[in-house]
Amino acid sequence: MLIDFIRHGEPQGGSRYRGHSIDDPLSEKGWAQMRAAVEGNCPWTHVISSPLIRCRAFAEALAAEQGLRCSIDPAFKEIGFGEWEGKNKQELRAERGEEFANFYLDPVRYTPTGAEPVTRFLARISAGMAMLQQNFPDDHLLVVAHAGVIRAAIVTAIGADAASMYRIQVRNAGITRIEYSNTQSFLVFHDGHSDDHG
Repeated sequence: MLIDFIRHGEPQGGSRYRGHSIDDPLSEKGWAQMRAAVEGNCPWTHVISSPLIRCRAFAEALAAEQGLRCSIDPAFKEIGFGEWEGKNKQELRAERGEEFANFYLDPVRYTPTGAEPVTRFLARISAGMAMLQQNFPDDHLLVVAHAGVIRAAIVTAIGADAASMYRIQVRNAGITRIEYSNTQSFLVFHDGHSDDHG
């Protein structure tokens, strides 16, 4: 099974922490980023999407255009950032400097106030991935999701330390491909385009 994860494009409202409590729609630029990322190539057999509108709107539009089914799966919504939601990095550094620094030092050990713990988030993503492998064993899926979801999928797939999760950069509309077999998983490419590596 192949899974291509694509991060949503730029949302309206600029750069700020959006977990699953804030759900801004895509900006015009965000829509253009998503269109450019998949332009001219649609190798997928099924589209899966986070329920959040910044993912779902594009997933449903693409699926309709390509004659594919689109399934909405809450397992792939973004991690909840608690009291960080709606804030940008500059605000958090000024208002919660120690908490901000500790989270990026070790997100497993330090959870932002009111946020979803990383261990619980990783368990949610792992369970979602297991269901996809069970239900779509021979498919090439497109999962429209979030930076946190893609980071979690990568560290889970390659057996990396969960504390290193936020050292992975995920750009808007970047595509990450992971190949799954019965016994192993491989990161094929990260932050690419739909026609990368065939």
